[in-house]
Amino acid sequence: MKRTVFFIVALFLSLGIVAQDKKYHGDGPDDVLQYVPFASLFVLKATGVESASSWKRLAVNAAASYVFTAGTAYVLKHTIHETRPDGTDHRSFPSAHSAIAFAGAHALHKEYGHVSPWISVAGYGVAAFTAVDRVCRNRHHWYDVAVGAALGIGATELGYWLGDKITGEHSQYQISMTPTALSMRIAF
Repeated sequence: MKRTVFFIVALFLSLGIVAQDKKYHGDGPDDVLQYVPFASLFVLKATGVESASSWKRLAVNAAASYVFTAGTAYVLKHTIHETRPDGTDHRSFPSAHSAIAFAGAHALHKEYGHVSPWISVAGYGVAAFTAVDRVCRNRHHWYDVAVGAALGIGATELGYWLGDKITGEHSQYQISMTPTALSMRIAF
């Protein structure tokens, strides 16, 4: 299973390297696909598929993962100033599209990998396609998407660690949500 996923990701990334010399082709499906794994977390839960987490834990872990991923990518993009292959700006490194897609795919794997390995394969497949599309459309270098993928997976691990500290069984924190408010209580 792990070899199959690795082979698919390696194949997609190698295709992107070959197509990297093409001109900019405008915005593409990756603008939507980057969010598909995160959206799938909640769609599967809402349709009754058994996840590893309760609704509250899933929401906190997914939110923490997304915030860490997007925040880190944003800070790096505005600090490093790597020029895009198409020359449009200096925000190439790392690929935030890839980071967000892989963060969602890794969260999908953590929540539903026990149900079926194909859910994990689908999530990582969408993330890999997003990364390859960014390279093929000349928006990123191959190393931008590779670092973005690693960033997304690492940020998801960090998000789940923090989320479990907040919502875990022996947590000192209590979160409650109502239609009009979100509150957090810390027990000492």
